[in-house]
Amino acid sequence: MINKIVGNLFRFIFLVIVQITVMDNIQLNGYLNPFIYVVFILMLPFETPGWLLLLLGFIAGITIDIFAGTGGIHAAATVFMAFCRPRIIRIISPRDGYEAETKPSINNMGIRWFLTYSITLVLLHHTALFFIESFKLSEFLPVFLRAIQSAALTLLLIVMGSFLFARGKVVE
Repeated sequence: MINKIVGNLFRFIFLVIVQITVMDNIQLNGYLNPFIYVVFILMLPFETPGWLLLLLGFIAGITIDIFAGTGGIHAAATVFMAFCRPRIIRIISPRDGYEAETKPSINNMGIRWFLTYSITLVLLHHTALFFIESFKLSEFLPVFLRAIQSAALTLLLIVMGSFLFARGKVVE
């Protein structure tokens, strides 16, 4: 149990450092922004209680907000993502359910499942983030396109990182 907590804490610290030192400085045309810190919420074990997901989502988001000076928009978007996570997992769950102590990863769940899971949650996060940032429905299409493009860049980095850090054989 302690190993899992330490592992998740290390992942959190690593992702926050990478986000604030590298990813926050990547802005393709001032338009595309990768937000890989969401991997922290994506990779939490299936049996993580809802209240803990919301708390960890808030902590992850507010940490990025503090370093980026964004006034709570990352916290709101990450809490929204954490709120939606159990429902998305329930919708895409395999027929037999999930094994205890399993983390959602390419290794454990396969590429198709992981892509469905991560695309859905990252799109929800980015859409919420950019609409909260813009706070204008009059700019719906440009904001939505920015969310989709930034989500695609984020997903590309997440999948590349998942293959890079994959241990053992990847399930089909």
